[in-house]
Amino acid sequence: MRAYRDQYAELFNEGRNVVVMGISNDSPEELASWLKDEDFPYMFGSDAENDGATYALFGGGLRDNNMVDSRAVIVVGPDGRVAKVIPSFNQVDPAAYEELAAVIDEVTPEPEEG
Repeated sequence: MRAYRDQYAELFNEGRNVVVMGISNDSPEELASWLKDEDFPYMFGSDAENDGATYALFGGGLRDNNMVDSRAVIVVGPDGRVAKVIPSFNQVDPAAYEELAAVIDEVTPEPEEG
């Protein structure tokens, strides 16, 4: 998640009309503490009490142990719809960021000048 934070302005178009959300099986208290400690500019959702059911509603899959996919990314567009679920995002692979940036650019195009 730190890699997302560090590339937020460039990758997520300064957050313009796109929602970045991390969902995990961690408790709300754990996520709130981590969010505060790391100063993340996006939100987290806890699926601890739902055994992965919330993440599944977004279109994500679950591992055999009902845990959320590893490093899953959900992109929600300006229309409030899920634009893309990337079930396993490799945060050290530059190609993964290119794929994510393409999805974000598709749902949040640069404003036309003029």
